Order: sequence, then structure tokens, then C-alpha cells
Amino acid sequence: EHVAPPEMFYAGEEAKKYATNSRMREIQTTLSERALELLALPSENCMLLDIGCGSGLSGEVITEAGHCWIGCDISHDMLKVAKSMEVEGDVLLSDMGQGLPFRPASFDGAISISAIQWLCNADTAAANPYRRLLTFFTALHHALVRGGRAVLQWYPENPAQMELVTSCAMRCGFGGGLLVDYPHSTRAKKYFLVLFAGQRDGAPPQQMPKAMGDGGKETVDFANKRNRDRRGKKETRGVNAKEWVRNKKQRQRAQGKAVPEDSKYTARKRRPKF
Repeated sequence: EHVAPPEMFYAGEEAKKYATNSRMREIQTTLSERALELLALPSENCMLLDIGCGSGLSGEVITEAGHCWIGCDISHDMLKVAKSMEVEGDVLLSDMGQGLPFRPASFDGAISISAIQWLCNADTAAANPYRRLLTFFTALHHALVRGGRAVLQWYPENPAQMELVTSCAMRCGFGGGLLVDYPHSTRAKKYFLVLFAGQRDGAPPQQMPKAMGDGGKETVDFANKRNRDRRGKKETRGVNAKEWVRNKKQRQRAQGKAVPEDSKYTARKRRPKF
């Protein structure tokens, strides 16, 4: 984070490398699955915000879980990679430190993977980390529905940075706190800021979820819902090709995209060419 601002660090070849590196994809996918589990969404077909969406790796996990999403990122090159990969969510160029351009109560939840630590850096003489954090958390609270959650995975440098980020979130009206998976491990330790935007009417009080590796669960529940081939080939066991295509077209219609009507030729297997 101290080498260059994110819009410069994730530029050009670095953006492509981030999206194609198998190890990076595996880490990003696992963290996104854990973030979705911590969101504890009430049902499918929720609208989620992916903050610092990058090339759309976390968005793919959201799509496979049956949700719609909108992603924002400060790196133009990372968003170009996302569009070239034909992600199903909508993406926009935005600096989260200057707020989020969305109407009140636009999202049922929000996730962020390895992004909010960039707000703690003063990349220019005019940048003030404290003010940027307050602006971000105020806008995030504004964009979530009442009772919605935000799960922000990040890499704090020191206890002072943890205190700064957490206190800014609480000052902007959030409840919740910091959750640490595998707190006794040096390599496996992961930090998640789990935030509650108020309380849903008639719902029980929100409780902090349990951390993994600290007398609680040792595996991610969400990972068991997906049969993911390690070679990158997605399995569609139990869903035939026509159902998969129709489901995808239905999600795109829900996003307001122009989609051709279904016909008897939809998902029809073509004969081999000679």
C-alpha cells in the first residue's frame, strides 16, 4: 500500500496479473465466500455492493450465490479487466474515500475484500485518512437498508489502525465490531470488520458471528454449497444447460439489461461444423 496509490498500483499489467493469477483467485474466492457467510443474508436475490470490486472475482462468488451486485473501484484498468471477463454485475469508477454515489437504502448488504486499508494512507498532501474514513462510512451507512450488514475484509498494519477504522465506523452509526479468524495463526489470520446498519423491525437483535479457529467453526459453510473444480472449470451438477441459460438471462433482466426472449432454440446444442 505504500508503494503507490491503488489507481496506480493496480494499473496495466498488474491489473491483468491480479485477475489471472491462480493463487490470487483462490485467495479472493475464499475470502469472498467467508464474507458472504458473515453477511447472513435473509434470502436469495439480494442486491449487494462490492466495494473495491477490482476485476470482479468477488462478484463471481456473489453471482453464484444467487444475488445481484454493483461494484465500484478506483482503478480504471481493473474495471476494464472486469468488463472483458463479462461479469454479470454492473461496475463503476469511484473513490470510496469521497463517498458512494448511491441513493438511500439501495443495498441489502455490502462486502469488501482487501480494500479499506487503502483509506488509511495519505497519498497526497490534501488527503486526510480520518476524514476519508468518515466520508466512506457515512456514505455506506446511507446506502444500506435498515438492518443491513457490511463485511469488510482488510489487512490492518497495527493496533492503532484497527482502532482508527473501527472508531470511525461506530461514530457514523454502525454497530458490530472486528472479527478475527484464526487469531492464533500468523499466516491464516484474517480480519473482518462486521458492521450492522441498525435493526430490522420485528427482528431479533443482531449478534456478532463466531470467528473460525477460536473454539468455533473451522470451515466456511458457504464453501460447501459450491462444487468448484480446482482447475477452474465450474460444475453444474443438477442443473441442465437450458435451465442455466434461462437463470442467467433472468438475472440479467433483473439488472435492466437487454436480453433476447426465450425460444425453442435457447441453449440448443449446435451440430459440429465440418
